[in-house]
Amino acid sequence: MRATTQIAMREVMDIRSAAEYLGISGDSLYRYASEGMIPAFKLGNRWRFKRSLLDAWMDQQSKARKSPASAKVEPKQKKPAGRAR
Repeated sequence: MRATTQIAMREVMDIRSAAEYLGISGDSLYRYASEGMIPAFKLGNRWRFKRSLLDAWMDQQSKARKSPASAKVEPKQKKPAGRAR
């Protein structure tokens, strides 16, 4: 149990542990890393991911997707009820 906790707390992760941390498949993570979409580096011929960089990247991505504070979202208006047939 202790070894599992230590592995989960590591700063540098491999594809498998980083994919589990992000909740995506290893294949998707490999593709994202290869395309430069997600912060990663190669150690030898294997991809590695720093937990702190992934956290910062996720924060940046979530802020980029938020709508501007000044934009007010109005609820959709209901259509007037038609006459009964």
